[in-house]
Amino acid sequence: MRRASIAVGIAGLGIAAYLTIVHYAGGEPVCAIAHGCAVVQKSSYSELLGVPVALLGLLGYVGILAALVRDGEQGRTAAAFLSLAGFGFSAWLTYVEVARLDAICIWCVASAICMTLLAGLSAVRLVAAPA
Repeated sequence: MRRASIAVGIAGLGIAAYLTIVHYAGGEPVCAIAHGCAVVQKSSYSELLGVPVALLGLLGYVGILAALVRDGEQGRTAAAFLSLAGFGFSAWLTYVEVARLDAICIWCVASAICMTLLAGLSAVRLVAAPA
């Protein structure tokens, strides 16, 4: 499960890195859904206290991957905490996309899927760990 978590974390890291680069470059992310990504990326919800949400995601994935490198109880606990917090934040952002912005960003959805998988895998690793 740890290897699967690392693979998912790397995928999420790549997505968040791409969105962070696009944000700071001032461009629009490539999007298969007519301008949905641009609407989300340019919205007031794309920053939290002046920090781009994409950068927060990038830092979150780095933290999760750092926790996954450690295979002890502390590493499992940190990975579970960070991924569950990331899952909650992703759920809120998905709500914002659908209910407030009426736009879907495929990159954001992909990141939310990664975070959901990480939350599930990390929770199982934490609970199923030998005592």
